[in-house]
Order: sequence, then structure tokens, then C-alpha cells
Amino acid sequence: MFDEESPRPKREIVVGEDLYGLSVTELEERIDALRAEIERVSDELKTKKSGRAEADAVFSR
Repeated sequence: MFDEESPRPKREIVVGEDLYGLSVTELEERIDALRAEIERVSDELKTKKSGRAEADAVFSR
């Protein structure tokens, strides 16, 4: 039996794709997902910069 109320699978975000066919809810979900990804990437960048600064301090002696 087909359940029309079951959630649709999440679409993969493709940068630059046409957004015309997305609903307001889908666009809001996309923004939330992109913000979460920006935060994740920013955290990784901070970690790498911190590690580099520590390495620079050790090797600059």
C-alpha cells in the first residue's frame, strides 16, 4: 500500500541548480542544511588553523 503521507527522501544539494521547482518549505530546509554545512566546514577550518599554528610554533624555535 502506498502511503502518500510518508516523507520524501532528502534531495542532494547541488550548488547552482535551478530552484524554481522547490517549495517554500524545501527552500527553507535547504537554507538550514547549507548553514549547518557552513558551520561544519568553519569548525574544521578552525581546527586545521590551530594545528598549523601549533606546528609553526614548534618548528620556528
